[in-house]
Amino acid sequence: MKDVIDVMALQSSRRERRLPDYRSTSGHSMATNFIFECGIKLGLQPATVATAAIFYHKFFKEADKNDYDCYVICTACLCAAGKSRDEPIRLRDAVNVAHNSINRGAGPLELGEEYWSMRGAIAQAELLVLRLLGFNLDVPSPHRYLLHYLRSLQEWFPASQWRSAPIARTAMAFLQDFHHSPAILDYRAPHVAVACLTLALHVLGVSVPLASTLDDDAAWYSVFTKDLQKEKNWEIMEKIMQVYSREPEPI
Repeated sequence: MKDVIDVMALQSSRRERRLPDYRSTSGHSMATNFIFECGIKLGLQPATVATAAIFYHKFFKEADKNDYDCYVICTACLCAAGKSRDEPIRLRDAVNVAHNSINRGAGPLELGEEYWSMRGAIAQAELLVLRLLGFNLDVPSPHRYLLHYLRSLQEWFPASQWRSAPIARTAMAFLQDFHHSPAILDYRAPHVAVACLTLALHVLGVSVPLASTLDDDAAWYSVFTKDLQKEKNWEIMEKIMQVYSREPEPI
């Protein structure tokens, strides 16, 4: 249980870190950080930013990371995710946000050679991402499942207990952070949602009402998904915890 509780401390401390310097970072180690930072600056919904991370992981599951510019592909994935989630991004905004994130303190690009070069690269990269995805932008969203489970679970708790424990915020934070890991591609969306919810309950030390009266303490989530075994649920939770032990940590 200590390992689980330590995740909460890591999750809190990482938000105090300074924004990364992407120019001094080699390879793709900061790619998902870049996606999340740009997504926040563009005002995108969390599910849209998470979808962009999914597209990134899927793209480089097939493609060689040495063949492509990391941040161009990341920006292209954000644009594709915006189309997928009906939250379109203006290409000019994507270009300027990406440029500003890489070059801290820089203003918007003038309509010159650098701007048009970056715009063209991102537009071409988006087409490449779409082709590699088979033009299939339908990604099952764990966010939708988790929101449904949280609404149902809330009815099981006394109102005062639910208000005093940030179960929803903690579970959603775990879900968002899990998108930093390509391991999220290995599991079904409803299973990921249950694992994030279970981990949040463990971290907060909250028990589901009447769960102790059941033969199996994992039986409470069988009403949400019947094919998730206890061992698989713990496996996913361990994968989530591993996100906080890798370097660099997500922003």
